[in-house]
Amino acid sequence: MTHILIVDDEPRIAEPLMFALEREHFTVSHVALGEVALEKLSHGKVDLVVLDVGLPDLNGFEVLKRLRASSEVPVLFLTARQEEVDRVLGLELGGDDYVTKPFSPREVVARIRAILKRLAPRVSESLWQLDEAGARILCKGQPLPLTRSEYRILAAMIQHPGQVFSRAHLLDICDSDEDSFERSVDTHIKTLRAKLKPLQADALIATRRGLGYFLESL
Repeated sequence: MTHILIVDDEPRIAEPLMFALEREHFTVSHVALGEVALEKLSHGKVDLVVLDVGLPDLNGFEVLKRLRASSEVPVLFLTARQEEVDRVLGLELGGDDYVTKPFSPREVVARIRAILKRLAPRVSESLWQLDEAGARILCKGQPLPLTRSEYRILAAMIQHPGQVFSRAHLLDICDSDEDSFERSVDTHIKTLRAKLKPLQADALIATRRGLGYFLESL
């Protein structure tokens, strides 16, 4: 699942945005300080950052400068500032888009989807169609009859082609009481390959011996 990190110290801003994103099937984390955000980003997988400019500890631009030293994760700025120079500075430092407060959570969700679509790997556009809102995946235009766990596993692989996922990582992605053993991941991979075989796409889910599974890039 796509993981969005919100960095904002105002609950009245962050909470409605978290609700809107979770309703659209995003995984959402929230922190209030820039230093905490940088620490989290250095350790965990985050697909996009929603970053407030006016944080209590670090200016949002400083957070972005430090982040860009080691990561190209897309960043959407939230700002109450109206000056064009601030908007331009954010983009010049490596921001991907900005929204000026007050804003509609639906607008932010739409801008996030636009950024992710623009930056999505080509493999997602050519072979796979990932419909997160409808929790479904199409392969070569054909909808796949996936269980909840199969959908979560394949969606993660589509979003990160070539990345090796360990069994433990995929077990966390499944996030299901029914999946309590790493070997259950092997069963899901087997059934996924069986469902992809009629479309001649089963071989795209590859095994890295001793490490885990990954999706071949086209």
